[in-house]
Amino acid sequence: MNIAKDTVVAIDYTLKNSEGEVIDSSADGEPMHYLHGAKNIITGLENELEGKAVGDDLSVHVKSADGYGERIEELVQEVPKEAFGDLGDIQVGMRFQAETEQGPVPVMVTAMTDATVTVDGNHPLAGQDLHFEVSVKEVREASKEELEHGHVHGPGGHHH
Repeated sequence: MNIAKDTVVAIDYTLKNSEGEVIDSSADGEPMHYLHGAKNIITGLENELEGKAVGDDLSVHVKSADGYGERIEELVQEVPKEAFGDLGDIQVGMRFQAETEQGPVPVMVTAMTDATVTVDGNHPLAGQDLHFEVSVKEVREASKEELEHGHVHGPGGHHH
């Protein structure tokens, strides 16, 4: 069976940045399972996996626009420390949900002064080209429930 819309796919992968540093890998665990065509993974990788089958190995270069998007500098903002209320000891690297007019947005603290906290709403991999080494391990039809929920259930997937 080939990878197509509404199939459940299991892949082993290693993700590297443009400098060749490993960012993520399934090597020490189970393969990653996803529902093909449901936007469960980045567009650039999903497009390259279309039509592949169990046993296929591929190297995929994903431009930032087809990965986590380009960096948007307007998503980096300095916020008065008081806006964090009694959250206590705020540190660079902490993650929060910021309430915006468009709804909640995940942000990361990237810098601090005595009076302000700089937060970044960009995905940590925004603006970066990504390099994947992928091996297709399993392809099967998705169940009716998986299609209704938009994600994989059971081993390697989401458990309700």
